[in-house]
Amino acid sequence: MSNHYNIIIIGGGPIGIACALEARKANIDYLIIEKGCLVNSLYHYPQNMTFFSSSELLELDNIPFVSVNPKPKRNEALEYYRRIAVSRNINIHLFEKVIRLDATELRFKVTTDKGNYTSQYVIIATGFYDMPFMLNVEGENLPKVKHYYDNPHFYAFQKVAVIGAMNSAVDAALETYRKGAHVTMIVRSGQIGERVKYWVRPDIENRIKEGSIKAYFNSEVTRITPETIEIRTPEGYVILENDWVLAMTGYQPNISFLTDCGIKHSRDEIKKPEYNPETYESNVPGIFLAGVVCGGMDTHTYFIENSREHAKTIVAVIKNRIG
Repeated sequence: MSNHYNIIIIGGGPIGIACALEARKANIDYLIIEKGCLVNSLYHYPQNMTFFSSSELLELDNIPFVSVNPKPKRNEALEYYRRIAVSRNINIHLFEKVIRLDATELRFKVTTDKGNYTSQYVIIATGFYDMPFMLNVEGENLPKVKHYYDNPHFYAFQKVAVIGAMNSAVDAALETYRKGAHVTMIVRSGQIGERVKYWVRPDIENRIKEGSIKAYFNSEVTRITPETIEIRTPEGYVILENDWVLAMTGYQPNISFLTDCGIKHSRDEIKKPEYNPETYESNVPGIFLAGVVCGGMDTHTYFIENSREHAKTIVAVIKNRIG
């Protein structure tokens, strides 16, 4: 079996699938390589998570996404994208990690932990959910510190510290509280994040106001031990008894992988990759960027609804070149 494709798509999330659907319609052979399961990032979302977007905005290629409520939940999204992969016979290799991407006479050589491939073009659609922002404090490597949150039942009757104030932190705080956890939030800023879902914000603010959830604002964690967590607050240091730490501090794209591929980025803290905004082709000819990876560290610029169009543009450019 040949390991050469016209297009190799790195990343099997919704945008990678959107690129595959466009390639299939254009009769261009392709392969998706995904280091985890299908739509790996969505799989690692909390089990009870509700999307901010409506189901229509999460649709790919006008394939209807039918959900029980206007705003679908994680499990509905997993089922939707899985059914697309099955019904459209998406060519994808799962649980295969790309290690290197090198230019060759055949344009590109893609080396994974399971094999080698060549392609004329590469689309990088790797998202941003795989690398959490670290706290960089003593004790962060303890088993009780989690950078991903899944099921609230696990934390019932436990002393839980939730670090952060955006959607993931707020959801974790409310859900674990409602399963009987004793929840404390540690927030660097002076308020709950402005981008928190509008139907959730009053809930968390009222729980804090009534004292059901304790919140330390303008504060940060300085040390974690097996039994405690130390917090620097405006009133001084506080040491709390603690069983679990949910560090919902956000996530970032794998900028180092892009750099290793030869893709340049801005020198500021955003580290936005260099690409043509009309074609999404990076500074490396033949390598295209799709989805949230286009925003660099600004992970709140691109979403499924405004990134799915990247696929149409990129594949149209490639088809024109192939002829």
